[in-house]
Amino acid sequence: MCLLTAAWLIAAPLAAHDLPPDVLVQAFVKIEPSHLRLIIRVPLDAMADVDYPTRGPGGLLELTRVPSALRDATTMWVIPGLQMYEDDRPLAPPRVLAARVSLPSDRAFGSYDVALAHVTGPSLPPDTQLYWNQGALDVLLDYDIRSERGAFAVRPSFERLGVHVTTVLRFLPPGGAVRAFEWTADPGLVRLDPRWHQAALGFVRLGMAHILGGIDHLLFLVCLVIPLRRLRALIPVVTAFAVAHSMTLLASAFDLAPDVLWFPPLVETLIAISIVYMALENILATRFDHRWKVAFGFGLVHGFGFSFALRESLQFAGTHLMTSLFAFNLGIELGQIVVLLLMIPPLRLMCRVSSSERIATVVASALVAHVAWHWMIDRGRVLGQYKMQWPAFDAAFAVKATTWLLVLAAAGGIMWVGSVVAGRFRRHAHVRPASEVRPPS
Repeated sequence: MCLLTAAWLIAAPLAAHDLPPDVLVQAFVKIEPSHLRLIIRVPLDAMADVDYPTRGPGGLLELTRVPSALRDATTMWVIPGLQMYEDDRPLAPPRVLAARVSLPSDRAFGSYDVALAHVTGPSLPPDTQLYWNQGALDVLLDYDIRSERGAFAVRPSFERLGVHVTTVLRFLPPGGAVRAFEWTADPGLVRLDPRWHQAALGFVRLGMAHILGGIDHLLFLVCLVIPLRRLRALIPVVTAFAVAHSMTLLASAFDLAPDVLWFPPLVETLIAISIVYMALENILATRFDHRWKVAFGFGLVHGFGFSFALRESLQFAGTHLMTSLFAFNLGIELGQIVVLLLMIPPLRLMCRVSSSERIATVVASALVAHVAWHWMIDRGRVLGQYKMQWPAFDAAFAVKATTWLLVLAAAGGIMWVGSVVAGRFRRHAHVRPASEVRPPS
């Protein structure tokens, strides 16, 4: 029995320092004329290497001796986890105005005013029964700033608090509405009130990163390029794809996409189907005059896929929603251009060294179709796990349905105009100028 007790006493400190699986960090940032105030709540069990004073065998907090431990936790874990910036200049370390322990049932962080009154209010009574690993640390920090009109940003680094760390931060600019942010792990530099050019640059980078890192979108572009391989032939195809995915991307950004659980897996499945279809068309078809129409149709589907990556990032757009949307779309187009410029030369070289261009096209398309086929099966299996239900036919549904009818009508008009332009382009391409026609001898 003594051996078991000794083993438990040895293992207890090790278990106390294990990373918790899920950690929620809540914070408020308020700008005042010469100060930035930050109120933050962090679970006590997420901050290791802090010696919390306890009493009794269960680990109840000794609240009369806990203030010094809270200061240590604030200095070691909280302050290093949030580096604040003003006009891209790091702010000096803050002053700790208040620190206290809160019960797990406390709901003071519903608003800034309530949280401020709670943090600066009286501490818990000394006889409160609170285990150390169930409480939360609430801290009020004060930063000196130059001007309340500065551009403020934060670089969080709370990933060492737990396995999965979620941070919810609400920013209160002077005279403006509250802006809510939520991120997991380390999002990098978060601009709380970005200027238009900062938002634009950030979303251009995001769009390029998404298209360059999305293997399914890259394979779709490969299928577009394989049978054409010439920039002049690719321009109408890529343009049709860009116009189509821009339409559904913008519509989804304004919450016009179906808000149901089965819609994202449906789109992912359709994207895989689009790659399989394009690859099979490369193998079976002999002419690709109408490929731009196929690219336009599937572009509408890919636009929804792009919107899924954009949806969680729009919180970083500040007041520049439209600028960020167009910047993200521009980033996608720039990424597509980079991919096409990199793919065309090796594909043309492959066709030159091959004994037959047709064989090279079939082999490359078959490899793409093989990969996309497995994606289609796997994603279809995931989609089959969702139960699809008809939406409620209410006023909100009527508004969305009418808007989508207008979008589809616009898409049909664009395709009709494109058909007319493409037909005239082909006719002019086959008609030789009069200056080149030799008179009969």
